Amino acid sequence: MFVNFFFLLKNEGVPVAITEWMTLMEALVKEMTGANLTNFYYLARAVLVKSEAYFDAYDRAFHRCFHGVQEHQLITKEVEEWLNNPLPPLHLSPEEKKRLELKLQKLNLEDLKKSFEDRLKEQKEAHHGGSKWVGTGGTSPYGHSGYHPSGIRVGGESRNKSALQVAAERNYQEYRRDETLGIRQFSVALKRLRQFSTRLEGPKTELDITETINETCRQAGHLKLVWARPRKNAIKLLLLMDVGGSMTPYSRLCSQLFSAVHQATHFKDFKYYFFHNFIYDQLYTTGYLNPNQTISTDYILNNLSSDYKVIFIGDAAMAPSELISVGGAIYWGMYNEQPGLEWLKKFKRHFSHHIWLNPIPQEHWSYIHGNETIQIVKKVSPMYPLSLDGLDRAVKSLLVNR
Repeated sequence: MFVNFFFLLKNEGVPVAITEWMTLMEALVKEMTGANLTNFYYLARAVLVKSEAYFDAYDRAFHRCFHGVQEHQLITKEVEEWLNNPLPPLHLSPEEKKRLELKLQKLNLEDLKKSFEDRLKEQKEAHHGGSKWVGTGGTSPYGHSGYHPSGIRVGGESRNKSALQVAAERNYQEYRRDETLGIRQFSVALKRLRQFSTRLEGPKTELDITETINETCRQAGHLKLVWARPRKNAIKLLLLMDVGGSMTPYSRLCSQLFSAVHQATHFKDFKYYFFHNFIYDQLYTTGYLNPNQTISTDYILNNLSSDYKVIFIGDAAMAPSELISVGGAIYWGMYNEQPGLEWLKKFKRHFSHHIWLNPIPQEHWSYIHGNETIQIVKKVSPMYPLSLDGLDRAVKSLLVNR
């Protein structure tokens, strides 16, 4: 009966493997969910979903498989109108709920769905406070603002958190791979930049588990500990961030990224600078864009080795003159002797691994104000949207040998 759920998960993009699916089936055979749909929801998610990024897709598949109501368009506008003026929410004490659970029949999913369809065919008017019809308040299994130990919430707000309600609410939309990131998601994504190298000198202070097992086996089970030199992350990162102006709407997002990078401890070296609209002769050392707190861009290019991974963050949307003209910089106290585009090409020549993260959704790049400069920048530096999926692809690009 769960095969449909497996294919729904696949259709939603959740990478479910057969091994994991068989593990879930084994758990069901052992009755680990206790015939409780809420328990099944959480157990299946724990077994089948590898990353929080797929929680929302999982919820969509779960809702489609085990709710099945809206997909069949059984909720008509007339029913929705009946539910628009509900009774006040039914507030019950734990003792009252327990008495009701003993009194009310708990329905399994198939009976619940069939009974619900029957009610919708029979019901001719709004009902509130009852125990049978689709309505509000009361103890009916169908509707909202009431209480029933197993039911289908139609409209209203979740109060008792049954599994169907949890799935329908889609509490994990923020983890979707096409959504912009928060601090935790940034941290997870940036960890993928780790590129370990073994130190060739220094004390051997790290236990080599594989070689310890091998040596112990060679000595017929007599334990022999094998030590190795610890590995260190070889990645060096240069972060250049656009601040102010058209980036103001994305300031919170960029602050989250900045916090995530600062909290990271897995870089061999990390440097960061700021710019306004585009990189020119000078970069700012703080996000306040103080013209007295700058560093020569030439100094960066001449003093940082070419093995740094470079990440530009900005919307790349500006007047064409800001990108291709001498003196195109519009920020007070700045004058560029060379066009910003030429500076970007210098970065490209010096740093083989560089990407541009754009907070503007990718589907807007071709028509948003400033789309002309976005297209020019894309041709020089690989551009990715500032979403979880975009950052995944950007990180892979930074790790490719060139």
